[in-house]
Amino acid sequence: MNKRILAALLWAAAGLAHAEKADSSKPTEIKFDQLEVDDVKQTKTAIGNVILTRGTLQMKSPKAVMKEDPEGYQYVTMTSTPGTPATFRQKRDGEGDQWVEGQAERIEYDGKTELVKLFSKAQIRRLEAGKPSDEVQGEFISYDSRKEFFAVKNTATGDSKPGAGRGTMVIQPANKNTAPVASVPPAGK
Repeated sequence: MNKRILAALLWAAAGLAHAEKADSSKPTEIKFDQLEVDDVKQTKTAIGNVILTRGTLQMKSPKAVMKEDPEGYQYVTMTSTPGTPATFRQKRDGEGDQWVEGQAERIEYDGKTELVKLFSKAQIRRLEAGKPSDEVQGEFISYDSRKEFFAVKNTATGDSKPGAGRGTMVIQPANKNTAPVASVPPAGK
């Protein structure tokens, strides 16, 4: 079985929770240093220390371009600058203090489908009580919070190509409080 498919299956089996359901009904707040609004094209371009917040979803980057469709759904592209990646963070539904966060050179958010796409040097981490539980890295990550599904591809275009690169996944032990297992002597001794 392909190692990337196995890694994706392991992540899914680890039990990602849905993003906070209430976020989709919250207003979007954008903080910035500079803003340009084009009402004809229905675009807003925020520049300089941009912080976009909708419920528990928070996205940060040096620049953000937001578009709105006729139905009122918002689509955001967050872009980085050297040394300052675009980031997102969102609380997950479920018990306890569970979050998902990520970073990349470019992040695209689709408000209609609640799909987050991370392009170039992409990383996603699950946090439980503020501590990382699992992490995945690759050139492209698509994260669907509604379906509890993500995909990692080895090129920043979102395609996988033979020899283009490899992803990495780190899965933490399920029970972090277990004591080391004592060695068992061989049979007959």
